[in-house]
Amino acid sequence: MNQVNSSDPVIDANLAVALDALLTEQSVTRAALRLHTSPAAMSRTLARLRRILQDPLLVRAGQSMVPTPRAQAMRDEAAAVVRSLSSLLSPGTVVEPATLRATFTLQAADLVGAAMASGLLHLARREAPGISLRFRAEELEAGTALRDGRIDLEIGSIDHVDPETRVEELLTLRMMAAVRPGHSLTQQPLTPALLAAADHVAVSRRGRFTGPLDTALAEHDLRRRVAVVLPSHLAAMALAARSDVVCLVPAALSGASVSLLTTDAVALGLCLLDIPLSLPPLTIGMAWHPRQSADGAHRWLRDAVRRTFRAPAGPTA
Repeated sequence: MNQVNSSDPVIDANLAVALDALLTEQSVTRAALRLHTSPAAMSRTLARLRRILQDPLLVRAGQSMVPTPRAQAMRDEAAAVVRSLSSLLSPGTVVEPATLRATFTLQAADLVGAAMASGLLHLARREAPGISLRFRAEELEAGTALRDGRIDLEIGSIDHVDPETRVEELLTLRMMAAVRPGHSLTQQPLTPALLAAADHVAVSRRGRFTGPLDTALAEHDLRRRVAVVLPSHLAAMALAARSDVVCLVPAALSGASVSLLTTDAVALGLCLLDIPLSLPPLTIGMAWHPRQSADGAHRWLRDAVRRTFRAPAGPTA
């Protein structure tokens, strides 16, 4: 392994810029004006360059300064280096969505994916037809998968707290009870006791039977019966549409009876009932790794997701 010599000059982009200005202007004063610094500071920089390059670079000739042969030989190269630095360190150019060619992998719960896929595809077809979308179920450890680049965006209830992960809230939801038409709970005002007495289907990827609803019922000394646990919201809603089980679905917190995430419940013919209990709201957000924050294509994706969730429910593609 090569050892670093303490006498070797440290690479300094500012020195390259100063050298270019001095060789172009052939004047300490004009170079200082060009770089918005003082003549004294520029004079010190010239002295440093002379020590590093072991060449006078500019020497006085009457009232002006002239370059040495070495300075003349390196003038074009110094200018090229500064142009390269300017290009390298300048902000990224604005990406034109119509020219994008990329495949994005999004990880989301099935209900979230189903709710937004149509709207997101519509935006991609209209603005960025070269974009392809791949939705994955919640099967990967999101923090690690975002870091490794296996997924580009996580959408849903973000429950990991990796300090490096960027998280943006998209909307806040409340839970409603969904039952088939003609279910006994639709025949009278819903009470905590009636809700607890009904059979329920729970949704859990880990097979859990309990959740926030059970905590709220326990405060009223009530306990529900979970007849079945399914890993998919869509499967749970389909079961509720064909049986007497109660399924929980998220809806807009604003009080609207239907939101983007309840579109499938309505399509299945389910009746949505307000739950007469205080349940914690559900926040849907998106998470990404900071290395993609400034990427133009990823910025388009994040903006498209925002607009998809703001769009009215209904067919969009």
